[in-house]
Amino acid sequence: MPRYSYKGRPLKASPDELEDHSEKLQKALATAGMGSRRDMEDLIAEGRVSINGMPAKVGDRVKPGDLVKVNGRLVRLAWKRQVPRVLIYHKPEGEIVSRDDPEGRPSVFEHLPSIRGGRWITVGRLDFNTEGLLIFTTNGDLANRLSHPRYEVEREYAVRLLGALTGEQMDQLIKGVDLEDGVANVESIVPAGGEGVNQWYRLVIKEGRNREVRRIMEHMGLTVSRLIRVRFGPLAMPSRLKRGMQEELPEAEVQDLMQWCGLLKEGDRAAAREEAQVQEHEHGRDNRDERPQRNEGAKIGHPYRRRLLNKGERQI
Repeated sequence: MPRYSYKGRPLKASPDELEDHSEKLQKALATAGMGSRRDMEDLIAEGRVSINGMPAKVGDRVKPGDLVKVNGRLVRLAWKRQVPRVLIYHKPEGEIVSRDDPEGRPSVFEHLPSIRGGRWITVGRLDFNTEGLLIFTTNGDLANRLSHPRYEVEREYAVRLLGALTGEQMDQLIKGVDLEDGVANVESIVPAGGEGVNQWYRLVIKEGRNREVRRIMEHMGLTVSRLIRVRFGPLAMPSRLKRGMQEELPEAEVQDLMQWCGLLKEGDRAAAREEAQVQEHEHGRDNRDERPQRNEGAKIGHPYRRRLLNKGERQI
């Protein structure tokens, strides 16, 4: 039960109350943007995570005040209810989706804003020669829900082929084709215009295998001359987002996305909204002048008469 001062402001929780706010270590690290829960479990099992100077074990719980380090570096854990950051980026051709590249090619991470105590996590990938929508987030669970194949989140692409697909070939793509790593199929494919040998199509897949669209088309004997991802799940790339541009989603849209992924219930969203309103109210109270304000009302007439009105004297 929260405690309040005589001014109505919440007091700091007692040590006993802090025990009730503990969280599993792997979940707390994922929420802090260090990666998915599974990645965090692997880090913990490898002995690369410590709590208050002691090696951590999978299943350990942490609470406010605990010092958690990953690879010897302190991690800032988020204990307040907060919405993660989500950023969309129009990746151009010629950039790699990796922080380390032996060839020294340009990286998409070079353009992202820095984050204190966390990192940007990519939702899926795009190969070096593919452009389009790329999503980044600071929440490992959100990235996992969007990108893991078992959740079957749709990815929509605009693909330009050197040549045209027949109706039989499009039916075959929907049924599935045999690739070296298993059967691959598209959910839907429709023509989208073109001139001469360059023909555009819009297709939807639910997996994120390496170069999947290109390999599917190569299997059909066609070459992809341009490939653009235009949608990932409920997020479509806006036309205003030109190549190389980025845009951070507002909090309301991030909450919509988390609710779509099943990570935020309506009750949790209402609680977060209420907490934000309380914080805004408290911030306003702190910044407000404590002295009583005069009720100036409408500024009508001579200044001397207005002063008489402000003092509550009868108008003459």
